[in-house]
Amino acid sequence: MTDGRGTGGVEAEAAKERRARVMRLRRNLGAFLRGSASFAFLLALWYVLTGRGILPSMFLPTPGEVARIVIEMVRDGSLPAHVGASLGRVLVGLVVSVPLGIGLGVVMGRSRVVARALEPVVSFLNSLSGIAWLPLAITWFGMGWVSVTFILFNTIFFLVLFNTLVGVRGVPRLFEQALLTLGGTRRHIIFQVLIPGAMPSIVTGIRMSMGFGWRAIIAAEMIGSTNGLGFMIYNAANFHQTDTIVAGILLIGAIWLVTDRLVLVPFERWTVERWGLVWRPS
Repeated sequence: MTDGRGTGGVEAEAAKERRARVMRLRRNLGAFLRGSASFAFLLALWYVLTGRGILPSMFLPTPGEVARIVIEMVRDGSLPAHVGASLGRVLVGLVVSVPLGIGLGVVMGRSRVVARALEPVVSFLNSLSGIAWLPLAITWFGMGWVSVTFILFNTIFFLVLFNTLVGVRGVPRLFEQALLTLGGTRRHIIFQVLIPGAMPSIVTGIRMSMGFGWRAIIAAEMIGSTNGLGFMIYNAANFHQTDTIVAGILLIGAIWLVTDRLVLVPFERWTVERWGLVWRPS
């Protein structure tokens, strides 16, 4: 027994889905090639400027020299250790900052009294760059993981908080009233209405905070740490090792680009499609 569409309808739906997949693949491939073209141009320009001696290697090493130092640091284990230290701090900062930022943002979005009391102080603290706390962090915690994580917390926490606050305030109160009418409690309102409704704004805040946090942690590692990519670059500068400096810079950009494009952007897009006000054809 078949449904009303019949075999022809099923085949048409399957063909339509295949065409949609092919179109998505072509768009993604086109975007990748366009982005790769700009990097290829910069690489070629770099090779010409350094390979022909226009810029001396003490100012800018050749691509081959940078590739060679990367291979050496991978072999001796120093590069994986520095990368792991930086990524570990980012992960710890996210685990600590994001839940607290979301929680306080929901509380402030729910209570006007709490918002009026805390918003001026939070706005003041948010105006301070996370790296501005570094001298005090070193005084309080010494050089190491705690100081750098504290800087990262100050960078991520406030961006997530304010984006959560904006998202919660943007949820129509009609949804809350409907849930209360159906017998919902305050916990149901928070976890079934406010947080899902604010999720697109929250994820956008997490993506923004990751970008700012990645820059802040590199700067903090240059002064307040004894490992990590920031420390690696700063230490290489003391010995005029420009190949290590350029390798570190390229790694910082590459790690963020991969994280943003392969993790954060798809997650943000999925979140907006899942919970945002986006119409999708069936």
